[in-house]
Amino acid sequence: MSEYEAIELTRDGAIGHIAFDRPDAHNSLNEQMTGELVEATHDLVSDDDVRAIALSGNGPVFNTGADMTMLTGDGSDEPRIGSLASELHEFMSQLVRAPKPVVTGVGGVAAGGGVGPAVCGDIVLVSESARFEFAYPRIGLSGDSGSTFFLPRLLGLRRAQELAFRDEPIGAEEAVDLDLATEVVPDAELDDRLTAEAERLADGPTQAYAATKRLLWQSFDNSIDEQLAEEAETIAGLTNTEDFSRGHAAFGGDEEPDFTGN
Repeated sequence: MSEYEAIELTRDGAIGHIAFDRPDAHNSLNEQMTGELVEATHDLVSDDDVRAIALSGNGPVFNTGADMTMLTGDGSDEPRIGSLASELHEFMSQLVRAPKPVVTGVGGVAAGGGVGPAVCGDIVLVSESARFEFAYPRIGLSGDSGSTFFLPRLLGLRRAQELAFRDEPIGAEEAVDLDLATEVVPDAELDDRLTAEAERLADGPTQAYAATKRLLWQSFDNSIDEQLAEEAETIAGLTNTEDFSRGHAAFGGDEEPDFTGN
């Protein structure tokens, strides 16, 4: 049973699953939710027994960004928005830097501050009814939740500009075509596919996944020589892991290696 009120946290074996849990409010973000997201994600990231993290939304909507009912629409909202963004961004940073794979399952709408969490996964599954909406121009604000970081990297600058300034919804199939998402899943199968994908990753070589995740993100800041040096040092270091020994022993055989994440 989850100890939280605005999110649901469950653990199933080596999988930690966080779900936005304000379905009556379209899973919109308030200060309670962002605080709980930071705490729950910290627990999952620091728990070595958790080898994959799944993120989804309870109900028909993934996440629609900030709860507009808590805002007054003038400068008095500055400290409230600042506090909300600060905790939301800590949550996002933890997911991106987590030394384990993250899988997101996007059902229904991901809008505004929900876009960053939706697309930050190492694997992003979307239901057939899913759609992405930048939404910020509608309320006269700029992007947050990492959207201005992820979108240029996933879409390229020109397409990111199109999404941000035209603010036209993107459906599930287009999201995959544009590389916002990995795979489209029938609505009724999203939960099962999310669990299956998380289980597959949780059974894998966790330290190798963590290293690959880090190398991929670092590549945007490194020169080719810097990246090659990082790759050489990292792959050599991973030979000291138990998973390398297990993978080597199983290589060429009929059975898959039984990785432990160590």
